[in-house]
Amino acid sequence: MSRNLAILKNYAETFVPGKSDSFLFVGGTGLGKTHLSSSVARAVIERGAYVVYESAITLFAEYESKQFGRSSFGDDEEIDTEKYTDCDLLIIDDLGCEMTNQFTLLCLYNIINTRMIRHKSTIISTNLSQNDLRKRYSDRIISRIFGEFKPLIFVGGDIREKKIRRSLGY
Repeated sequence: MSRNLAILKNYAETFVPGKSDSFLFVGGTGLGKTHLSSSVARAVIERGAYVVYESAITLFAEYESKQFGRSSFGDDEEIDTEKYTDCDLLIIDDLGCEMTNQFTLLCLYNIINTRMIRHKSTIISTNLSQNDLRKRYSDRIISRIFGEFKPLIFVGGDIREKKIRRSLGY
């Protein structure tokens, strides 16, 4: 885990739009994937880059609302899905929590492929194992993720559970 921290600290401090790597964070719940990705986002924003951080559920809901005209966000404001392909760094949190169907697969493929072509950096975090990712997503998506993203494996015990135990005196 200290290796992951060092890699991501260096990444955030040296981020260059169009030149920095993409990462896949893989590991169980409560291991710090979201915390580290939000820390990277904050540092990269401070360097002047355009960062979009979104949960997979919200990202796909926005595409669905734009495509089918159903707003689950309670307003009539135009939904900007271009931000997902235009930003310097896109962080997709909790991939695998969304309901997977042909539409979400198409959206995910389009986002990843477009960003690769444009040399845009992406961080994806997931609780799914490599095998679970292969079962859930198409070969085209998996090939791009495993071929272009640097994997960072998160291991250990659930940090939230540890905090609760400490607060209860265990």
